[in-house]
Amino acid sequence: MKLTAKQRLFADEYIKSGNATQSAIKAGYSPKTVRSIGQENLTKPDIKSYIDAKMAEIESHKIADAKEVLQFYTRVLREEETEEVALPAGDDVITVEKKPSFKDRLAAAKELMKRYPLSDPMVQAQLKKITADARVAEARAKVLEDNGADVEEALDRLLTRLDKEESKDEHERSADS
Repeated sequence: MKLTAKQRLFADEYIKSGNATQSAIKAGYSPKTVRSIGQENLTKPDIKSYIDAKMAEIESHKIADAKEVLQFYTRVLREEETEEVALPAGDDVITVEKKPSFKDRLAAAKELMKRYPLSDPMVQAQLKKITADARVAEARAKVLEDNGADVEEALDRLLTRLDKEESKDEHERSADS
């Protein structure tokens, strides 16, 4: 995207105000043409792309990412965050800074632990049990698979013997006739 200095200034001003005419004025376009230039600039693909990209960047900064949330929970847990609380003082109201309560700190700790479950002894025990159950199930499946193979082999041997005996009986019957 190659924009002229005027176009970039126009786009930056438009992002701030949302007004194409005022943005064209601040970007230094001729007062006689600011209205039409402002609207025309909004239809130019390079300027539109620049504005869209900047708007997306601004929006992404408004949303907290996981790291920021974890840092906040940690600050609450360590009593580094405060909140303003309004208290009545006679006819007036005063505001005071209040540190997180024990309940707030405990809630923050629980939220942090949800994200780091392996350090929780209960979760570790549950994971060990699940792993052991999976191993037992695999062992049972292997035994059943092996026993099934043995049964299948025995059945094949039995069928082969029966076929041989049947063939022998047929051979004897044909010899008797």
